[in-house]
Amino acid sequence: MYPGDLLYSETHQWARVEDNVATVGITHYAQSQLGEVVYVDLPQAEEESRRGEPLGSVESVKAVADINSPVSGRVVEVNASLDEAPEQINQDCYGTGWLAKIELSDPAELRTLMNAQQYAQFIEELSEEKK
Repeated sequence: MYPGDLLYSETHQWARVEDNVATVGITHYAQSQLGEVVYVDLPQAEEESRRGEPLGSVESVKAVADINSPVSGRVVEVNASLDEAPEQINQDCYGTGWLAKIELSDPAELRTLMNAQQYAQFIEELSEEKK
């Protein structure tokens, strides 16, 4: 459920890093908690993002949630196809539902993120707390 090649934040974003660029999205857990995604507010290319600060937002039939950037850097690309088809986040959150690509300004920040096993344990603990 949580791909092993990704890194995860405690605010339920993922990052796939290739050549100093992180492709960023929201996790399966996040999209399942939100429900049907109907609108996405993405940053503009060339905007600066800061780890832990809002990068944009996702609106679902249930709620509006901030997307916190898991890394700091410059937005080099956004997934414009989400304008017309935001449901891609629900259908393929780790593939076609990606949100933005960010050129890393501080690769050391990646050490603050969880691997897939750590994130799965984190979700399990959250689920236990809700019982």
